[in-house]
Amino acid sequence: MKKIKLIKIAHGRSGDKGNAANIGIIAYDEKGYTIIKKYLTAQKVKKHFKGICLGKVERFELPNIRALNFLLHDTLGGGGTVSLKHDAQGKTLAAALLRMELEIKD
Repeated sequence: MKKIKLIKIAHGRSGDKGNAANIGIIAYDEKGYTIIKKYLTAQKVKKHFKGICLGKVERFELPNIRALNFLLHDTLGGGGTVSLKHDAQGKTLAAALLRMELEIKD
């Protein structure tokens, strides 16, 4: 097993869907997509955002663009217009997720 930072194999975008954060992780190539598809689970994303994501995490696969999309429910303190959070629209969450290390098989 070896560890690899997600940012080495992918980039990301994030934003808000009301009180839910939306994070897209896009692999740079097919090899990276194979890795994120296998190892970047909804459970790992939920654990990574412990204390921030208070609801469930859903994962959606977009193989045509080598991407995964995560919807983090109950994450933004009510959403952009009512939240007191500094990032009430979740714009920095993709950068935070890209710092995750994945443990993968060689």
